[in-house]
Amino acid sequence: QVQLVESGGGLVQAGGSLRLSCAASGRTISSYAMGWFRQAPGKEREFVATITSSGGSTYYATSVKGRFTISRDNAKNTVYLQMNSLKPEDTAVYYCAAGTSGPSIMRGQFGSWGQGTQVTVSS
Repeated sequence: QVQLVESGGGLVQAGGSLRLSCAASGRTISSYAMGWFRQAPGKEREFVATITSSGGSTYYATSVKGRFTISRDNAKNTVYLQMNSLKPEDTAVYYCAAGTSGPSIMRGQFGSWGQGTQVTVSS
């Protein structure tokens, strides 16, 4: 089992940027697809972005495409989510996840989850 710890969340004004990091331990993530999900108060946890184990392919939710970028550094066992042009509706707890079934938009395909980091975007 891989352990994941997110960091980089915080309070930012609309239009601003944040970079989230997800540091993995316990196992190398080089064979894992990785994903970012988010959960706003009173809402279901939703898919944000996912990346293949090699980093060669990425997929995004329509709501963040063109504004967010997922990347990974397997040598550092870390995954990133660069978030630009943030909007108040991006406010949520952001979770990092690791899975062995390949990139997916489905929560159930990811077996390891971090504790989350809060992102708050003010208008």
